[in-house]
Amino acid sequence: MTPTSTRTTALVTGASAGLGHEFAKQLAAQGHDVVLVARNASRLAATAEEFQRRYGISAEVLAADLTKDGDVAAVVERLKDPARPVGILVNNAGIGLLHNFEDNHPAEEASHLKLHAETSMLLTHAALKGMLERGGGRIINVASVAAFLPRGTYSAAKAWLVSFSRWANLAYRKRGVKVTAVCPGFTHTEFHDRMGMDKSVAPSWTWLRAERVVREGLADNERGKAVSIPSKRYKVVAAVAKVAPARLMAGPARKPK
Repeated sequence: MTPTSTRTTALVTGASAGLGHEFAKQLAAQGHDVVLVARNASRLAATAEEFQRRYGISAEVLAADLTKDGDVAAVVERLKDPARPVGILVNNAGIGLLHNFEDNHPAEEASHLKLHAETSMLLTHAALKGMLERGGGRIINVASVAAFLPRGTYSAAKAWLVSFSRWANLAYRKRGVKVTAVCPGFTHTEFHDRMGMDKSVAPSWTWLRAERVVREGLADNERGKAVSIPSKRYKVVAAVAKVAPARLMAGPARKPK
């Protein structure tokens, strides 16, 4: 279905599962129309049908693999469409790499970096002009508390995303566009299962619920905060990381299962 012109439309990447699904769900519950972007077209279609029935909003499906240039271009064009403006962009799509850097294929690392940094930058750029012309908009970049820790290329990519979001919020907030990097810690989603991580290595107290991460992230974005770190426990982790020696924060090297 085509989103209505009288309600704000939110485009969410990685919307078929995990934090992306939760972002789309909470935005739909707030009365926003949604554009759902992910690779799995059938899951997106089922989600769109559910949201339309439950929340009375309009949901559009855009199947795309955001590691592929052509698919990214399709989402860019959707964001640029002046006839169907997007007022909220959530750059959530992400992947993890299980093995250590030296054991990963360079192509895997390049795809990983592209998705987290380059694609988020391109989609932000595509959405921004229209938001500025309309005098308002919201952009959420899902990063990670790992951005504050020296833990491989995932941390490095998320650190870029946090720095980019801080700058963009400073540059554009006075012009009506709020940009926030949401930085959760371990969260109960499919993310770690897909990368093959043994989740038992993380104590139970470190795990957050997706509902909380999204609720706090949306609230912080609405308030215009550049960085949102859900939960006091991870706020402490980020604060300690600023002053603690890097070798103490790096953690043990991950080994393949």
